[in-house]
Amino acid sequence: MPALPDTERCRQCARWTRRALDDDDATLEVASADASFRSYYRVHSGGRSLIVMDAPPGQEDIAPWLDIGRRLRAAGLHTPEVLADDAGQGFVLMSDLGNTHYLDVLADDNVDALYGEAMETLLRMQTGVDPQGLPPYDEPFLVREMELMPTWFLERHLSLTPDCGQWDVLELAFRHLVVSALAQPRVFVHRDFHSRNLLVTPDRSPGIIDFQGALVGPLTYDLASLLRDCYIVWDREHVEAWTEQCRLQWRQAGHLDADVDAARFRRWFDLIGLQRHIKVLGIFCRLHYRDGKDGYLHDLPRVLDYVLDVAGRYPELHDFCELLRRAVGDRDVAQARVRAAT
Repeated sequence: MPALPDTERCRQCARWTRRALDDDDATLEVASADASFRSYYRVHSGGRSLIVMDAPPGQEDIAPWLDIGRRLRAAGLHTPEVLADDAGQGFVLMSDLGNTHYLDVLADDNVDALYGEAMETLLRMQTGVDPQGLPPYDEPFLVREMELMPTWFLERHLSLTPDCGQWDVLELAFRHLVVSALAQPRVFVHRDFHSRNLLVTPDRSPGIIDFQGALVGPLTYDLASLLRDCYIVWDREHVEAWTEQCRLQWRQAGHLDADVDAARFRRWFDLIGLQRHIKVLGIFCRLHYRDGKDGYLHDLPRVLDYVLDVAGRYPELHDFCELLRRAVGDRDVAQARVRAAT
């Protein structure tokens, strides 16, 4: 793994970690970074492997991460155990769940088993985690997320500033998606329940990470995150079979009303997944242009394909789908926009 960067912030993190462990010989190396300002380092101390999270104050708040982690563990779910934390400095020392993500190992011969475990975990999460006091995934939040797409994908990435008529098309599409989202039962929502945030572990697999953004929101949101993953694609037949499997399991567990049939559930699943992918088109472009995280543009074509495929199946979203098709044209959306010389 890469060595710790030679910055004052990293040196501060190393000093704090060694004091927390009472081990001056503890070593740190880069473990991972994510789409936020957080960084993660693997710590080696006395034969143990641990993780320290660096969440710079003013950019990240560790309180939601600590709160949601406690809720998940209280429900018997597998998340890192906190060994020490310092809100003032933005550090958390935790157990190490390993580095084998679902994305690293998913294949045709194991996907049913891995997704089966993930869907069972999702049911336990939705029925067992205390959602009291969490913010609502409500209309303003849903719309605010989708509006990242015209700002960062259309305007910044494709150089298209929507006119009044195009904004009417966008807003009508967003309205359809919001209505569908708000019609669903409200549950605990992880909001990033996918192959990069699920770990294959020796026991109690999967391990769950990156949960600090949890809200109370639509029932099928996390299922769509899992099965229509921004980083790996499965054919429509398998996705619909897993979706129906999940609906039946949830209904049998009393988690879903018996009158929610397969067609209604699939529409919920399709449209909340579309809401998510519209948001992600904006987020991946913002990560590139604002935050300098170049790798996310490589995943943009996959996300765009999801958006066009799902929107193209619903007549009420036809104009929205065509707007995007015309905006993209024959462009390779994985390539960054080059600013004109001034």
